[in-house]
Amino acid sequence: MTNTTNGKRTAKVKLTLTKRTVEGLQPADKPWIAWDDRLIGFGVRVQPSGAKSFILNYRIGSGGRKARNRRIAIGRCGRLAPEEARRLAQELLGRVARGQDPAQERADSRGMPTLREAFAEYLTVNPNRKRSTEALYEGQMRYCLGDWLARPLDTITRRDVEARFHRVSQRNGWAVANHIIALLRSVYRRPCVDHEALRNPVDLWLAGGGRYHRAVRRRISTPAETLPRWWEAIEAEVTVAATRDIFWFGMYTGMRRGEIVALSWDRVDLERRVFRVEATKTGEPLELPITRQLAALFERRQDARAGKGATPWVFPSSGGTGHVVELQHLYHRISRAAGTKFWFHGLRNVFITVAERELMLPRSLTKRLVNHARGSDVTESYAADWSVEQLRAPAQRIADRIDELAQGIVPDRVQPGYPWPAPALPVPPEMRFGIAHGSA
Repeated sequence: MTNTTNGKRTAKVKLTLTKRTVEGLQPADKPWIAWDDRLIGFGVRVQPSGAKSFILNYRIGSGGRKARNRRIAIGRCGRLAPEEARRLAQELLGRVARGQDPAQERADSRGMPTLREAFAEYLTVNPNRKRSTEALYEGQMRYCLGDWLARPLDTITRRDVEARFHRVSQRNGWAVANHIIALLRSVYRRPCVDHEALRNPVDLWLAGGGRYHRAVRRRISTPAETLPRWWEAIEAEVTVAATRDIFWFGMYTGMRRGEIVALSWDRVDLERRVFRVEATKTGEPLELPITRQLAALFERRQDARAGKGATPWVFPSSGGTGHVVELQHLYHRISRAAGTKFWFHGLRNVFITVAERELMLPRSLTKRLVNHARGSDVTESYAADWSVEQLRAPAQRIADRIDELAQGIVPDRVQPGYPWPAPALPVPPEMRFGIAHGSA
C-alpha cells in the first residue's frame, strides 16, 4: 500500500512493517507515517528526503482519547530491523503501562539544548544536503543569530524573534530576513518534539500576527544606470582587497558567488589564459578564457599571495586557513552608498544583459559563458559546444563594455554580435577600470 496526498494532509497507511514493506515506502512532498497493523502506535515516519525512522505514539494516563498524546523516536531504519524496533516499542509500552513517560524521561536526561546544539543536530539529520547549502546556513546563523547560539532554546521568545526579524530586514533586506527566520523555525521543530514544554518562538510570532515579507522578484535598471553606482560603492565600502576583487570577478564574468570564492590556484592557467571551475551549480565543469581585466586581477592576487605565504585559494579568508565565504554583510552598505539596491546575483544579471542586449551576442554563447542550465531546445542541442578560443573574443568584448558602462561611456552605435572580433571602441587605457586597477 502506498501513501496518497490530499491538500495539506497525507493519508495514513496501515500495513505489517517488515524489511520488505519498509524498504518499499516512498517519500512524498510532506512527511508521512506508515503505521504497523500488529502493534498499535508503532510506525515508520518517512521524510521527503527519503530518510525513515521508527517511532512510537502512546498516551499518558487513563484518560482514553482525552489523554495527552506523546511520540518518541526509536531509531533509524537500516540501523534497526523492523522486528527489533517492534520489540523495543513493546518494551516502551510496558513502561508506559507502569506509569512512566519515556519521551519526557529522554528529554529530561538530555536537558534543554542550546541553539548551537539544536542547529548542529538539524544539519546532521539530512545526509543528502549539499555542503554548499550547509555552509550557507552556517554563515547566516553565525552572522544573523551569532549572539543567540549559546542561549538555551527556551530562553528565545516571540518578542526576540520579532525584533531580530526587523533588525535583519533593515540591515540585510527582506530575503535574508525571511530565510533566517524560516531556518530558525526549522531548527526548533525536532527539539519541540523532544521537550514537551518547549514552544517554537517563530510559530508563536506567526500566531501573534507576525508575517514574512512578501517575495518580490528583483528588477534592476539598465547596466548604464547601475554599473557606475555599484562600482563607486564597492570601491568605497569594500576595504579588503581580496574581497573587493571577488566583486570585480563577478562583474567581469557573471559567475555565481560560490563558484568564485572557491576558485583555487591549481585551476588557473595564466600561460594558456584560461581558468577552470569544478564545482558548479549545474554539475558541469566550466573552462573560461582569462580577459585582460581578469589577468590584472590574478596578478594582484598573486602579489598578495607572495607577501602572505602560500595559500591554495585565489580569494583567501583573512585568517588564511580557507577562502572567503560570507559577503552578504556588505550588500546593505553597498546599496546605501550606491543609492540603489545591490546583491551579488545582480552582477550576473548585468553581465547577461550586457552580452545579450548591449552586444547582441547569441543566447547559447551567453549561457556557455555563465554556465547557465541548457533548456530542452532541440535546435540548440544540434550545435557543437563553444570552445574556449571561440569564447575568448566575446568575453573580452563584454568585459570592455562593462568598463565603458561603469565609466559612463555610452556610444551611439553598438556593434552586432557577428563577426568577431568587432572593432574596439576608442577608450583610452587609463579609462579602463580593469587595467587601471592592474597597475595599482
